[in-house]
Amino acid sequence: MSYIYLYGMVLTSQHIKTKWNYPEADSYCEIEDKYYGIGGETGTAAVILNSLGCRIKLAGSHLGHCNNELIRNYFASSNTDLSELVYDEKFNGVEDMVIIDKKTRTCFGQFASLYAGEMDWVEKPSEKSVKECEIVGCDPFFGEEIAELSVKYNKKYAVIDCLHDSYFNKHCSVNVVSHEFLKEKYPKTDFEDIFKLYTDYTDGLVIFTQGEGKIMYGRKENGPKYFKAYNVNVISTLGAGDSFKAGTIYGLYHGFDDDRLVCIATATAAYSCSHYPIAENPATLEGIDTIIYNR
Repeated sequence: MSYIYLYGMVLTSQHIKTKWNYPEADSYCEIEDKYYGIGGETGTAAVILNSLGCRIKLAGSHLGHCNNELIRNYFASSNTDLSELVYDEKFNGVEDMVIIDKKTRTCFGQFASLYAGEMDWVEKPSEKSVKECEIVGCDPFFGEEIAELSVKYNKKYAVIDCLHDSYFNKHCSVNVVSHEFLKEKYPKTDFEDIFKLYTDYTDGLVIFTQGEGKIMYGRKENGPKYFKAYNVNVISTLGAGDSFKAGTIYGLYHGFDDDRLVCIATATAAYSCSHYPIAENPATLEGIDTIIYNR
């Protein structure tokens, strides 16, 4: 039975949802809701793809004593194989805290310390799992080996937020690049010029997400094209990018053409923005169809 191999960041996340706009320093803000659950680019994608009926094998960051039980219990009755998630009882586990208002989400974490430290908290991708899977979904944060294995075994893969001249972009089937990443890495370059840099370097589909703005997408021979984001009642933007990524992986897995893949991914992100928290209200096929056909 075929499965999607998801490799990347799996963590737990504490959310504080505010009633008002994000507060200034030395001020007060009312808390509307609090939540503690699964997060991370790959963790969130796994939640959604599982809800959409896909069989998943999950790998990447180690679990620790603070989040091992929660993550394993969440996926216990699903089609998600956690056998490659390593538990280290000496490790706390990767966690973050996010403050959310209706327009922004501000993340607090210890990622710089983790990447700079000597602790081994990331498991290498399994060559056997890549060889046996149908397609791969990956983050670029743990090195190029996952992309190299995908190329070795001729597996299509979707990736996010990598540079235009990276190995990830060169060999991808789909690359989703966020507005925030582009602003940070290419601050003085026009988006259409950046888009050409990306598409000239790959035969894959390149997608630039821009929040509520138009999605830019295409390939070197037919881009850029544009797709308008769906208008929904936004409750939280946390996980919108991860949800879009999940939608692209779903489309790649089912062999959708570029236009349909972008449509599905955009609707998946819209669903997540209007249903909080994602782990308790993941996108469904019926919900995605409703968003698409009620435009």
